[in-house]
Amino acid sequence: MSTSLVSGRTILHCRVQKFKEKGHQQVSFASGITYGNSVQKQFSRLYSAPKILRAQGYGFSRTPFNANKASLRTIVVSCSSECSTKYFDFVVVGSGVAGLRYALEVSKYGCVAIITKSEPQESNTNYAQGGVSAVLCPSDSVENHMRDTIVAGAHLCDEETVRVVCTEGPDRIRELISIGASFDHKDDGNLHLAREGGHSHHRIVHAADMTGREIERALLKAVNDDPNIFMFQHHFAIDLLTSQDDSGIHCHGIDTLNSETQQVVRFISKVTLLASGGAGHIYPSTTNPPVATGDGVAMAHRAQAVISNMEFVQFHPTALADEGLPRKPKQKRENAFLITEAVRGDGGILYNQAMERFMPLYDERAELAPRDVVARSIDDQLKKRKEKYVLLDISHKPREKILSHFPNIAAECLRHGLDITQSPIPVVPAAHYMCGGVRAGLHGETNIEGLYVAGEVACTGLHGANRLASNSLLEALVFARRAVGPSIDHMFESGHLDINVSSSWAIPKFPTSMKGDLLAHIVRRTKEIREELKSIMWDYVGIVRSTSRLMTAEWKIGELETEWETFLFRMGWEPTMVALEACEMRNLFCCAKLVVRSALARHESRGLHFTIDFPHLEESKRTPTIIFPSTPVKVTWSSQQLQRQVKVPS
Repeated sequence: MSTSLVSGRTILHCRVQKFKEKGHQQVSFASGITYGNSVQKQFSRLYSAPKILRAQGYGFSRTPFNANKASLRTIVVSCSSECSTKYFDFVVVGSGVAGLRYALEVSKYGCVAIITKSEPQESNTNYAQGGVSAVLCPSDSVENHMRDTIVAGAHLCDEETVRVVCTEGPDRIRELISIGASFDHKDDGNLHLAREGGHSHHRIVHAADMTGREIERALLKAVNDDPNIFMFQHHFAIDLLTSQDDSGIHCHGIDTLNSETQQVVRFISKVTLLASGGAGHIYPSTTNPPVATGDGVAMAHRAQAVISNMEFVQFHPTALADEGLPRKPKQKRENAFLITEAVRGDGGILYNQAMERFMPLYDERAELAPRDVVARSIDDQLKKRKEKYVLLDISHKPREKILSHFPNIAAECLRHGLDITQSPIPVVPAAHYMCGGVRAGLHGETNIEGLYVAGEVACTGLHGANRLASNSLLEALVFARRAVGPSIDHMFESGHLDINVSSSWAIPKFPTSMKGDLLAHIVRRTKEIREELKSIMWDYVGIVRSTSRLMTAEWKIGELETEWETFLFRMGWEPTMVALEACEMRNLFCCAKLVVRSALARHESRGLHFTIDFPHLEESKRTPTIIFPSTPVKVTWSSQQLQRQVKVPS
């Protein structure tokens, strides 16, 4: 993979709104890394990311979709015994809060397909414990929420994006409640608002410690009741279908693999929304579910979308440390069990194993410091003391309060012999959230016509260098809603879909010709390679970084990818072949390389990116990292769309 890496502010010229051009800092990897100021109009026209869409009032004046009329969803064209093509007005990749909320709105104007990799409820949303932040208390204000967000984001946040999200947040919460989401209330009937690290006020709307699960439940019920939305479970998104002409890049849908039937299913659509979540599984320990393998970012990068801020990987400071439990789990968890930020917000105290409180030594906000500060503090304690976990104690609070606020955490710990009302919880940092992703404008638009993004896969400018607790569900809700207007406009302007367009791209194929034992061997070796990649990322691209370790990671990842692809093709694999494990592996390689390249480009320590070589903030570096696509110097299977066949390694 080769990328043109730029650190700076850039503006996208698109059909919705014209923008002013701005300068940016370019990073060249041709002979080391250098910074230089320049204005590159060709990038501004095609690849740069929008800052804002000003005063564009989408009033949804189009005629709503009539479910009784003939729908594109009834058109299914069989390509072969191994592939079928389906046509929809909208295709949504991902079944978390962003994808579901968007689908419910656009279904009023057309037919919608939701592509989900596993079961519909298996998403990062479902695992979100803490809640949704919003200004719902009279003593709070949008300005307070903005200030907390920008401070937590190390002043790298886009201020107008922050203002929009903090202003529109309360309405998005009210919409969730009207859809059927049930949140905790106080005795007086008002919403119970919690407080978490980095927040100056109580503003976290929650459903005990299972908020994401409750939101997912309500949205899935609404989606299931909507006759214009079709859910395609166990469909793995392979690659976007794109074309390019003088006006730019255009998205026409997506190829998927039905992991149950091993059939390739092609979805042609007028509008595509990526809401596919993050890439936590580039690390060995992550709170993300197994589906979070960076598929959306990798697909978008291969399709020449602009990527931004990938160096900012948020490590949640408090995941359950199984080694510290009285009864350890019998099997290794696929994802770490999250101990919500709200435990510290509710008065939880961090101790090392000598029961010495340590957070006041690192930050005056102590346990209520932002996540990046707490994670680095814990990491420092573990390294200094050569211990494997620290302790989070909430047992000094009343038993009834603990059990009512954190029933899920209490039950999980009790399963392993730990009563959190009596004893501290063993915790350790784990990869949690990608603050970077596909560069998006203020309505979720990308530099690719017809492609929108929302949720963790997107980089909107809200989080900056570090996400404020409980701002992720908020961002997903706001941008899912804001993407609706331009999506509907694009859908109507696109006219009728050409049913012959599907033949424009080569069709991926499942390796049915391979013998079972050979395919099993490939799967086993791919899983081994995957674990090796995770180890490299943890050892060299973790909470504390250095230039030499990042450069070592870059070399090791390149060697590992070459080794895997050489093995793959020597076994008889072909460039257009697809299988779940192999496609996830190519996406993990792609995202890992994007993180390393972005980290190497930032010569300062800001937010989640801390490097011992540049340990201080540099005002001149207070700009986003922008990755522009370019022709790869070394073409790999992970760096190009399957429709553009790569050269098989000799």
